[in-house]
Amino acid sequence: MSRRRRILVLLICCMSLLIVALDNTIVNVALPALGHDLRAPVSGLQWTVDAYTLTLASLLMLSGSTADRIGRRRTFQTGLVAFTIGSLLCSLAPSLGWLVAFRVLQAVGGSMLNPVAMSIITNTFTDRRERAQAIGVWGGVVGISMALGPVIGGLLTDSVNWRAIFWINVPIGLAALVLTWLFVPESKAPRARRIDPVGQVLVILLLGTLTYGIIEGPDAGWGVSAGCFAVAAVALAALVVYESRREEPLIDVRFFRSAPFSGAAAIAVSGFAALGSFLFLNTLYLQSHRGLSALDAGLCTLPIALMATVFGPLSGRLVGTRGPRVPLAVAGVCLTAAGVLLTGVTLSTPIPALLAVYVVFGLGFAMLNPPITNTAVSGMPLAQAGVAAAVASTSRQVGQSLGVAIAGSVVAAGAHGAGFMSAAHAGWSIVAVYGVLVLSLGLLTTGRWARRTADRTAERLQPREAVGA
Repeated sequence: MSRRRRILVLLICCMSLLIVALDNTIVNVALPALGHDLRAPVSGLQWTVDAYTLTLASLLMLSGSTADRIGRRRTFQTGLVAFTIGSLLCSLAPSLGWLVAFRVLQAVGGSMLNPVAMSIITNTFTDRRERAQAIGVWGGVVGISMALGPVIGGLLTDSVNWRAIFWINVPIGLAALVLTWLFVPESKAPRARRIDPVGQVLVILLLGTLTYGIIEGPDAGWGVSAGCFAVAAVALAALVVYESRREEPLIDVRFFRSAPFSGAAAIAVSGFAALGSFLFLNTLYLQSHRGLSALDAGLCTLPIALMATVFGPLSGRLVGTRGPRVPLAVAGVCLTAAGVLLTGVTLSTPIPALLAVYVVFGLGFAMLNPPITNTAVSGMPLAQAGVAAAVASTSRQVGQSLGVAIAGSVVAAGAHGAGFMSAAHAGWSIVAVYGVLVLSLGLLTTGRWARRTADRTAERLQPREAVGA
């Protein structure tokens, strides 16, 4: 395949990533309008976001193995169709329940896009340096699209209504569908893994009960939450035991013997939990308590989008030339600093001072994405790169789901106690903790000893390489 054709394939894959990642954040700024129109409580707003991210997290691995079996292009096109139809239905939802259901359909389609596109990219760009640069572009698009979401969402919500935020996916999805049919070659794994229904059910049970316990705790009672957490713990233990004994597991637990891989997963959870918490709290703070319009609230996040646009690609180049350590350190420091600074924000904080904090947060988020994916796939056998990337993508979605769930629960608890601003300060303190985790894990899992664990893990994985990613 010529270089021009490879770049075209990369751009097509990035189109799919654009709409999936955009939908992670574009909904946030429309939550107050959506909640007012559909009479949704705080927990309903949380489920509007988390129904999407949780479904993505639950099905990414299954979609990746399905693509290996029936064909990556075919699965990719199916995902585009499901995502586009789901987006159209979301714009027509008559109630909160239907909206959440259609968000699930959206996410089912989205789960067939990101890991499959990454598998296409890793098998298209076989040169290690060129593949690192392509992954850097990919990671940059994640950051740009997620950061632009609130701005675009605010513009559409104010100029039309909240339903318009779902219309934008339809033309992009249709264009990507046609371009995929014309230019992306079909490919399959030499021997695809068998479907793992037990592992899939355990993953859904783990993520579903954990998130339900966090979101519904303030209203249903923390006794219910404790029961949900216990079920989640049992599901996790059962998943580890079952997957370690399966010949062709949904998640190969041996991956986690690699410190860079485990670190990338944990960093993704921490970093995207910070993003989910920040966006959810920021929307309520600016619109519900400072009285800004959806457009003005979205414009306030423009510094984050600008930082992602400028520094996201730079982070990718740094990863390709110097490794992930420096970008991860910068990300951790900036996210921590932003969380600490936000704890001093009040309802009368001047907007310029607030925007300065958003610049710091945006820089941290911009530097975060490329090293996560690159660290996850580095050192893995080529046939396992798709699975490694899918785990990284799953970790992102899990992190954002948990971030929204925890932030929303803190706000809901505060509504019955100290008030919104005290709850928001507590939530922003948690954002600072996420930043500390990103910094610590980034420094810990990118050293020489960590690379040695990656090399040993790759050697152990070689016997299964023929099974496919």
